[in-house]
Amino acid sequence: MKALTYFKNTLLTGLALAFTVSCERDISDEAVEATFPNTPDIFTDAPVGLTDEFFESFDPAGGANTAGFGTDNNEAYEGTSSIRIDVPAPNDPEGGFIGGIFRDRGEGRDLSGYDALTFWAKGTLTGNVRIGFGSDFDTDVYPVATVIQLTSGWKKYIIPIPDPSKLVQERGLFLFSAGSFDVLGNDDTTIASSYNDNVGYTFWMDELRFENLGTISPPAPFILGGQNEELDNFTGFTATIGALGAAFNLGNGQNISVEASKAYFEFSSTDTSVATVTSSGDVSLIGAGTATITGSIGNIQANGSLTLNSTGSFVNAPDPTQATADVVSIYSESYPSVSGFNPGIFAGSNTQLISVQTFAGNSHVRYEGIDFIGIGWDGTVNVTGETMVHLDVQLTSGAGSALVMELIDFGPDDTDNGFGDGTAGGFNLSSQLMEGQWVSIDVPLSSFTLPTGGGGSGSPNLANIGYIVFVSSNGASFLVDNIYFY
Repeated sequence: MKALTYFKNTLLTGLALAFTVSCERDISDEAVEATFPNTPDIFTDAPVGLTDEFFESFDPAGGANTAGFGTDNNEAYEGTSSIRIDVPAPNDPEGGFIGGIFRDRGEGRDLSGYDALTFWAKGTLTGNVRIGFGSDFDTDVYPVATVIQLTSGWKKYIIPIPDPSKLVQERGLFLFSAGSFDVLGNDDTTIASSYNDNVGYTFWMDELRFENLGTISPPAPFILGGQNEELDNFTGFTATIGALGAAFNLGNGQNISVEASKAYFEFSSTDTSVATVTSSGDVSLIGAGTATITGSIGNIQANGSLTLNSTGSFVNAPDPTQATADVVSIYSESYPSVSGFNPGIFAGSNTQLISVQTFAGNSHVRYEGIDFIGIGWDGTVNVTGETMVHLDVQLTSGAGSALVMELIDFGPDDTDNGFGDGTAGGFNLSSQLMEGQWVSIDVPLSSFTLPTGGGGSGSPNLANIGYIVFVSSNGASFLVDNIYFY
């Protein structure tokens, strides 16, 4: 579910803007709607329709280098001048990457008559550069971006516009961002995230303009990366549709995909009594049933969808009744709990999802398809004075799901160093679980006698408990809340 951005039970509100005038006049039938210049050129031998200082850098406070941008009178695809970009090395004291925008300093341009941004470029190395348009560092309504790979000779690049009709007053004419890349070992040109073995390089751009090529295919839009996602959840759940873009064929045999702003899309729900979706792609589950969220650009349906299955309002785990003074809490909003709680400090490779969900002000942890999962926190807890451990569990996978709970003792040095001085033991919860219902489980601490997959022999020392581990032999999915010793 990487294509979704989750929120904790967010209440979405709208803002209505009311406009009033003190007097009214009828608009003449001869009135003409205001239009804006449709100048296609951005840079030829000089910036076109822009000021001399037409480059606006990303924030230097975020590491952007402003010193590597300029023009070059010794290199050009056509004419006498080009834009020169010196990409810094990561350890450059003036900033480890370079990027920014070219912005129309007037009211904006009408680009609705064009189908692509085009330019020529070459580089001293075959680095990757992020290119786009539609970002003006102000409203940023219609940004589009993709990644190109430079060549050592001049090459024309084409960035299609998903829906030109939207760009009737656009100020964000160009965007680029570039960083160094790892040059050792192979021809990998991925922009590196580390500073090791990275080098700076130079690239040039020329003849930047918008064109109506007429050879670009209609967009093939997509949401959620083109995947059809399905999710079971409850009333109050919210998400934002992400991974938006469109694919094109450029007419020369080349295919290209671009990331596109949500403002190019229209979203819809098959059942608005179950789930609603805003123009920004914000989804809210509001009732029981099934609804599918889709998107489109113009009249072209996007690939990808989100199907939501809701059984209605979520019922939280029951409130604990133990006195606070008698409890050592790991995870519960009813008691002061350990600091640094981590619901997935380690996990098996088959574990599908770990998330914290909140309904009606109460949170629980959701695990899907686990093989094993470790819960951690800062330090260890001493529960030698306690006799029981409590947890509330709701099985979301089918009956017969296997689930073992393990307690891991770090040993007297309070450090996870295997079982050099630590111990561990497990208890089988499987027979007590019920699908779709919270079950309150209380286990005597003397019952954690099973050997553990990590090498524990059972009956752990209780003075230095550092992990609680859940293990499943058949991919159990479940919710858990109110984990505490008493």
